[in-house]
Amino acid sequence: MIYFHIPFCKQACHYCDFHFSTSMKYKDEMMLALQKEVALRAEYLADKTIRSIYFGGGTPSLLTADEIERLIGQVAAHFEIASDAEITLEANPDDLDKAKVQALRHTPINRFSIGIQSFYEEDLRWMNRAHHASEAEASIKRVQDAGFENITADLIYGYPLLTDAKWKSNMEKLIAFDIPHISSYAMTVEQKTALAHFIRNGKTPPMQEAQSAKQMQMLIDTLTQNGFAHYEISNFAKNGQYAKHNTAYWQGKHYLGIGPSAHSFNGKSRSWNVANNTRYIEGITTETPYIETEELSNEDQFNEYIMTALRTMWGVDLEKITRDFSTDHRQYLLSNIQPFISRQEMELVHDRYLILTMKGKLLADYIASELFIVDDV
Repeated sequence: MIYFHIPFCKQACHYCDFHFSTSMKYKDEMMLALQKEVALRAEYLADKTIRSIYFGGGTPSLLTADEIERLIGQVAAHFEIASDAEITLEANPDDLDKAKVQALRHTPINRFSIGIQSFYEEDLRWMNRAHHASEAEASIKRVQDAGFENITADLIYGYPLLTDAKWKSNMEKLIAFDIPHISSYAMTVEQKTALAHFIRNGKTPPMQEAQSAKQMQMLIDTLTQNGFAHYEISNFAKNGQYAKHNTAYWQGKHYLGIGPSAHSFNGKSRSWNVANNTRYIEGITTETPYIETEELSNEDQFNEYIMTALRTMWGVDLEKITRDFSTDHRQYLLSNIQPFISRQEMELVHDRYLILTMKGKLLADYIASELFIVDDV
């Protein structure tokens, strides 16, 4: 699978710490660099069949339909794109006007990830989102009316302005649109963001863990009662319409990241591009090093599998542990899961799968860290 990081945004959301620029000055040069990187790194993936392409960022919906087509065309020139490949575009509601949606209808894009976050104007202003509440609803309708059915939308919970009543209303609005997939995340405070600065200076209250936990429980209850499978901590799908791209991440599939700050993984090592637009463009143009690489030890690979697999409804597969690592790793897990099972935070299903309970999902990161190994077992 291939990920494109499109590093441009109209404005900076107060909570975001992803790499982006609000200047579009070097957009043309960036487009050429992205295309060239696909060619330069075409040998990174052993499997030449691409089953998913994901445009993330940043704000990929700032690209024109022609620019998106050129990037997909470059992938097709160096790989084989599967006939049923999932090709996702992250989009902000304000970018999805009628002309843009119609233009995208003539590209290979077949899935939208729409960054709604909230249907309340005051919440969007607090986040410094670029769109208005009216555009949030209109964008979903417009995409559906154009014939796109594979749609996911994002919501954020656990921030001071979000009462339980508003949170319930946000979820109900998305449910009413009958889209097949919803992603939802607790507001987190990253250190170098405007939100962190506001909290430090008393301009906004800090996030409350109790609020986030309660609203996460509301999220799970509401969506599962409305036919969504809670297949990953932050993701819900109807009728088995799981996100192919994200699911591949959680299952440890290999991927190539294109663009500044993009990460790649080939099973044995992880690499990431420089998080600087000018340096990235220069590195690609001159074919000089613009990538850092980390070789993954056996325990790194084990820990990563535990961390990602525990987040899913499929859980950790003990047979995979034995096959990919060793019987010692399997025994290590079995000897360390008992406290979580006794507290009903985890279940061992069919003597094979370690799966978090509802109680355990609230502690997913902690439980995973407690199962990590420091040295080879």
